[in-house]
Amino acid sequence: MISNTFQLAISSLWINGFIVVLSVIIIIVLLFAISVLLNMREIRGDTDKMGFKSDEERFKHYIDTLNSKQIEEFRKVRKKETSFAPTSKKDVVSGLTIAILCLISHFSYGQNEGVDSETVMSSGGVIITLILIAIPIIVGILLLAGRVKKYINNISDRNKHIEARKLADYIKSLPEDEIEETIERRQAAVNYQLSQKELSGDQPVADTKGLIAENPDTSLPFVAVKKKATKRPSVDPKLAKLVLWFAATATFWLIFGTSVGEYVGIKFVAPDIDQTSWLSFGRLRPVHTNSVFWGWASLGMLGLGYYSVPRVGNNVLFSYKLGWITLVLINATVLFGTIALMAGINNGGGEFREYIWPVMLPFAAALILTLYNFLKTIATRKTKEIYISNWYMVAALIFAIVITLVAYLPFWQTGLGETIVQGYYMHQGVGMWFMMFTLGIVYYYLPQQLNQPIYSYSLGILAYWTQILFYTLIGSHHFVFSSIPWWLQTVAIVGSVGMVIPVVAGTTNFVMTFKGAWHKITDSYTLPFFIVGIVFYFTGSMQGTAEAFRETNLYWHFTDFTVAHSHLTMYGIITFFIWAGMYVIIPRLTGKEPPQITVGAHFWMALIGLMFYSVPLMIGGTLRGLSWMEGKPFLDSVIMMAPHWLWRAIGGSLMWLSHLVFAYNLYKMWDSKPALDVKDLAIQKLDKDLNQQTEKAF
Repeated sequence: MISNTFQLAISSLWINGFIVVLSVIIIIVLLFAISVLLNMREIRGDTDKMGFKSDEERFKHYIDTLNSKQIEEFRKVRKKETSFAPTSKKDVVSGLTIAILCLISHFSYGQNEGVDSETVMSSGGVIITLILIAIPIIVGILLLAGRVKKYINNISDRNKHIEARKLADYIKSLPEDEIEETIERRQAAVNYQLSQKELSGDQPVADTKGLIAENPDTSLPFVAVKKKATKRPSVDPKLAKLVLWFAATATFWLIFGTSVGEYVGIKFVAPDIDQTSWLSFGRLRPVHTNSVFWGWASLGMLGLGYYSVPRVGNNVLFSYKLGWITLVLINATVLFGTIALMAGINNGGGEFREYIWPVMLPFAAALILTLYNFLKTIATRKTKEIYISNWYMVAALIFAIVITLVAYLPFWQTGLGETIVQGYYMHQGVGMWFMMFTLGIVYYYLPQQLNQPIYSYSLGILAYWTQILFYTLIGSHHFVFSSIPWWLQTVAIVGSVGMVIPVVAGTTNFVMTFKGAWHKITDSYTLPFFIVGIVFYFTGSMQGTAEAFRETNLYWHFTDFTVAHSHLTMYGIITFFIWAGMYVIIPRLTGKEPPQITVGAHFWMALIGLMFYSVPLMIGGTLRGLSWMEGKPFLDSVIMMAPHWLWRAIGGSLMWLSHLVFAYNLYKMWDSKPALDVKDLAIQKLDKDLNQQTEKAF
């Protein structure tokens, strides 16, 4: 029987879990309220927000801040202008009233005399019921927030159209010589180039050259303003579409896989939450791991690779068709693999109860097609050398194909041979597929974001060859003290120590690339993701080396310490690097930036969640291993882990919520409606007025 102490621990977990759910609801409501308040300024109109004393002053500001594209469009309209007199101004009166209704929910509980309310509220069934009730409440709040946000945007757009109409009428009322003089002055300001000596002389500070980006909003900003993505030459629309679909499907599997992980976390403390076989822990856990491995990480890496491989060779992708076939094959693998796992069909001897080999075969085919596509693209490059990022990516594809064939073909999957093969597979999958390919991504995207070359090409080559040498040997360190040959265990340990060379070389290379550019971190929303990935690349990899020794295996193996380590590497390194790459490239493909506040929310929720998840598990795992070595009962270690698992649940929930925020950011970067610009609208209205006058004249 489970002891009363353990029952109290579980009850405490449920109560705290319910408090977390309520906290999430409150946070969502507060964020919704803040969003409404921030948008109220747009509803009140641009006049109040800018702080101008008169309409004329505001309209002059619009004209003085035209960009080069708007000036060009305005000149086109001027060329079409006829001798018709400008239309008279129309007084537009817009009255807007918004009432914010706050719904305050009050939960009251009734009970019969003699019933212990604390016992009832600690019941797992009651807590689960309340959580299930909270889910539609959260969904309802989100739907309401979306509708209110849409309503606010519609009002804001309507106000901008009204403001644009006023601006167009104001421009038509001005004398032609005054308009031409103003436009010429603004054109000269836009075309002006710095001499790089402006701050060293005695030139008075003035904005006559258009050098100062004025921010008329004097209120305290909620978040620091970050630098926007630099405009680049347009990307081939076919390539952009392919990369975006890789990113979108990868994000879908990230949300799906981690949502399954959330549910598995519930079953971790309440295994009897359901009685359905296909929702059992043994079936859902491999669904979680495989969907984030092959769905999220693999698709995310390949999408970034499809952009960078032709870019560094200054050519085009060899075949877009092969890219689309790869996308379909991998998604089909994860889809059918998930169905098979939930039906209880899996590779039972595998580390993560992986997909059976017929299901995994399309994935191997996709890797072969991608390798062929990349090699043909590299072969037709217009540069002399093959940049180091392509070395890493091609090597990762070669090793991934070998790993897939070795681990999934059933010919040698028996006895100790299967154990050794699985040790090879589990570490090769992480180190020679995910890590190798991701490092190739960093070698392209990090220098590009810093606008300076990689610190040392030689360090990159050293890290490349030593990783191939040592990482292929270390899989057996997971089976220390097992029945596999002692010499093979020792070779794995020596290889693990040898991994210090590529990790130190790679980390040094990345950190030194920041030399002279550390100040750019504060102005960027992509570089912090790279920094986190680099930090965990060093610490997580060194932690893996520390775990390989026989002494540490005694008290860390088979504990939650290993779970924490796997998340520090696969999440702290691979996932953060993929996010960094996506935040770099997607705005260039779509021309749309993500909201800075939600990028910040994504970053901090993911990082803090990872810390809440991994640090308690490392502490608890160490204590648990020591208790086993002391010969204490297994159940004592389970009771001891309860508070550590609570922190794991809190951290996992933050990580999961950050993924939802990332999905929202992806939507805003891809398919969001562009914000209206009053100056663009005014030019369009001027053009429309002239066209109508021309039609009436004829």
